[in-house]
Parts: sequence; structure tokens; C-alpha cells
Amino acid sequence: MKNNKLSLFATLLAAIVLSSCGGLNKMKETAKTLNYSVTPSPLEVKGGKVEVAITGKFPAKYFNKKAVLVVTPVLKYNGGETALKSITIQGEGVQANDKVIKYAEGGSYNYTDTIAFSKDLMVSELEVRIKATLGKSKKVIDFPALKIADGVIATELLVVRDPRAIALGDKFVRATSEKVETDIKYLINQADIRTTETKKDELKKFNESLKALEADPKKEIKGLEISAYASPDGSLDVNEKLAGKRKESASKFFGNAFKKAKYVKAKEDLFTYLVTPEDWDGFKVLLEKSDLKDKELILRVLSMYSDPIVREKEIKNISAAYDDLKVKILPQLRRSKLAVNVTSNGKTDSELVGLAQSSPDSLNVEEALFTANLLTDDNQKLALYKAAASKYPSDVRPINNVGYINIKLNKVADAKAAFETAQKIADNEVVKNNLGVIALLEGDLKKAEDLFTSAMNAGEVVNYNLGIIKIIQGKYTDAINYFGNAAEVNAALAKLLIKQNDQALSTLGAVKSEDAIVWYLRAIIGARTQNTDMLFTNLRAAAGKSAALKANASKDLEFAKYFQDETFKSIVQ
Repeated sequence: MKNNKLSLFATLLAAIVLSSCGGLNKMKETAKTLNYSVTPSPLEVKGGKVEVAITGKFPAKYFNKKAVLVVTPVLKYNGGETALKSITIQGEGVQANDKVIKYAEGGSYNYTDTIAFSKDLMVSELEVRIKATLGKSKKVIDFPALKIADGVIATELLVVRDPRAIALGDKFVRATSEKVETDIKYLINQADIRTTETKKDELKKFNESLKALEADPKKEIKGLEISAYASPDGSLDVNEKLAGKRKESASKFFGNAFKKAKYVKAKEDLFTYLVTPEDWDGFKVLLEKSDLKDKELILRVLSMYSDPIVREKEIKNISAAYDDLKVKILPQLRRSKLAVNVTSNGKTDSELVGLAQSSPDSLNVEEALFTANLLTDDNQKLALYKAAASKYPSDVRPINNVGYINIKLNKVADAKAAFETAQKIADNEVVKNNLGVIALLEGDLKKAEDLFTSAMNAGEVVNYNLGIIKIIQGKYTDAINYFGNAAEVNAALAKLLIKQNDQALSTLGAVKSEDAIVWYLRAIIGARTQNTDMLFTNLRAAAGKSAALKANASKDLEFAKYFQDETFKSIVQ
């Protein structure tokens, strides 16, 4: 009896084991018929990462009630593989908290995971691997691996990381204006020029200035103004005649002096004349500068009365003040003035360039900054900016521009040092943009974005730089907004990344650059739209210009449909 019981138990155990294995084996045999959808397919890199979204479906009467499946998506590539996170799925008879699939109805599950992109993943396959167990059995059965997608399209990586620095401009003015002046004082009610006036030091200095002006080929006289005045005391009729006589005496005196000195530049037709019978404006200016005891009272009179007769009467009523006026103010208003308007013409472009090359230290900062734009050789520009930065260490512009040229010369470390020095001189948004350029070139996206954002008033260049950041971050619509209508390769790429093929093609048509990337992006559009003429013509041009893009095309899934095409292979091999 005991032996019969043991035999029966062994038979039942064998039946259970066979039943268990048979259940899993049935699931294993039909595993290749399971339905998987992957989004996107092929996979794509976005923001430097690959996001995998999978929906798996199990048909009715497939999933054993006691089965537990551990599903692991794996990206396989040449020389290796990368496993994504696993998901556990259970039958309705399993006492656990994983996703449940019912036997009678079947069901589905959704799965997402994100991994960092590496170039190995460009030519890869996404497959699903399943490990299954049944009930309390510890035996694990591996289902056949099943390919469910290709990966990874990496068009985002075609972004041109060419952030742009900004140079600070000059305030150079080639022609400047100046005024050389002198005057002749008269005694009260007199219009004759006294010898003491003709021999005073002020007039001697004026004549020396005129001699220097005459000898300087860069200077020319634009006008000579003789103004004659009478002080605002006495009757208006008398003052009108007096101011007129003073104009005549001054004109005769200066005219004879110019002829005697043979001033060629002081041409007669350049003279203009002004007569002011009562110089109330001059009176007010001198009064405001004076230390007269009652000047505020007199100024109040001037503001209250506009009639010159009333003014004079009211001022004379301030007897003590009027006595001071007669000594300190009024004598200075009895005068004729000569003003020579001079234009100083700066150095010509050729003169500036010559000095920049032979003696850069001889240029002032505005001349140096201006002349740098006349030079075509970046190394010569750099030398000129360095000389100006050394001569004018407190001016942020030359040292900033040293960094700007070093960026153009691909000397990033030297550019960084220059921009950091510039930052210490002034809190300048242009400098912030330029430091953002350094941060982006060094791979510090967060720092670069912060700097660019704080430099928004520095111009459209900042928007371009932020557009690059947004492509790298996978925020393509934001990038398009920053680029605006700019005819830039990166602007076309951003449109391409959101599948705006026609708009991207239009932007590429406006790009002036003949770089290989322009042709390569056109080739992608050709592949996407099945336009083989566009594809092969542009890919051939890109491959001829860039060995790197030629190699990239051979594994770029944008061209996956053409990998076996003989024309395609002839271009990329």
C-alpha cells in the first residue's frame, strides 16, 4: 500500500512538472508571434539621450496563469550591447504586484526607458529578451530573442557647434571739429582798438594757434565769425551804433593781421558777422559765475523783466550792486570776438593701416579698434588688439577683441583668458556672451545657457548661440524660435528635426555657406522624400567635401532604405 502511494505521488509530480514546462514551452514556441510596437521606430537621439517606448501585446489564451515573465529590451551593436531596465509581467494566478495579464482575454503593457546615447548605437538593433518561470518552480526558460526595432537615428548630432563671439566696436571719428577763439576789449563807449589789446598774451597764443593750423595739412578752416557787442548799459540807440563800430574795427584789425601773416586758409568768403547791441546773455553768464553780493537779486530782475530799459533801471536801483557791476562785469562785455571754426581731418585708411603694421602703439584706442576692421589678416588684427589692450588696460574693448580673434583662430584657451580679463574690467553683456561661447565649446551647457540668457541685450548673435543650446538639449521648437528667419545651417537642422522637410530645404537654399553639412542635410531631405536625384547629388557633394560625413553616411539610418543601393554604396565606400 505504501509503495502504491509513493508511485501515485511520483506520477502526479511528474505530471505537474511536465504540465508546467509544457505551459512555458507553449508560450516560448509562440513568443515570436507576439506583437510589439516601438516609438519612435527607428529609435532617435534627442537631447543626447535615446528614449525607448514599447507597447507589448499578448493574445487571448496565451499567458499562463502561473507564469512570470521578465522582459528586458537590449540594444545590440557591433562589439557590444546595452541592456535597458527590465519589466516583470505575471499571470493572474501569481501572488505578486507586477503587471497582470489575464489568460482568457490577453492584454498589453507599456514600457519606457531612457539611456544616454553613444555613437556605437547608431548601427544597432533593439531586441526583446524574456526569461520565464512557472509557479514555484525555480527553473528559468529563455524565450528566443526577438528584434523589434532598429536604432539609432542621430541627426541631432549634426548640429554645428559654432557659437559666435562678439567684438566691441570703436567710436572713431575721422573728422573732428574745434573752435579757436580770442577777443578784444574796449573802453566804455569806445570802438578803437588799443595797443595794449593787440599785444596781450592771449592774442599772441591765438596767433600761434593760427600758424599751427595753417601749417597742418590735416586741418581746414570752415568759418570765421566776428561778433561785436556792447554792454547792456546806456541807451539802445547808442549801443547799436557802438556795437556796429566795434564790428568794423575788429574786421579791419583781423583782416589786416591775416593778410600780413599770409594765412591762405583764412579766406575772405569764410567770414560772417554778428552784432549784439546789448549783451544780456553774456551779462547773465558772467553774473552767474561771479561772486557779487547781490547777484541773486539781479538775476531775479532779469527773470522778471524782459524790457532792457526796465532791466537797466531796476539794476541801477540796486546801487551797491551796480557799482560792482561797473567794475567786474560790464567791462568784459565791451568786446569783439573772433571764433575760428576748424575741422581736423584724421588719418586716412592707408595711413592707419601703415601705422598698425609698423607702429601700433602710435594709434589711440579708437584708431586701433577702427583700423583692426581694415585689416584682412587675423593675426595682424590680434597684434593690433593686443597693443591697444596693453596701452589701454582699463578699456574693456581691446582685450575683449583679443578674445574674439582668438576664437576665430581656434585658440580657445587664449580666448578664455582674454574674456576673463575683460570681465574684471567691466560688467558687459557682450563679454558675458563671449564667456558663454567658451563654456559651450568646453561642454558646460548649463553655464553657457546661463551666460547667454544674461546677455540677451548684446544682439542677435546671442539668439543664435541659444539656438545651438536648444538643439543639443533636444528642444527643437525652442531652437527654431531663437533662430527666427536666419539663413543658418543650424536653423535648417532644427526644422529637419521636427520633420519640417520643406521648410528646412527652403532655409538651406538661403544659406550662403558651401560647407559639406549643407549638402548633407539636403541629402537627408532627399532620402526622406524618396527623391533619389536630390539624395545622391547632394550626398556625393558632401562626401567629396568631408571624409567624416562620408563615413557617417554609411551608418546613418536616415539613409537606411538605400544601404543596399549600388549608387549609394559607390558614394560612401
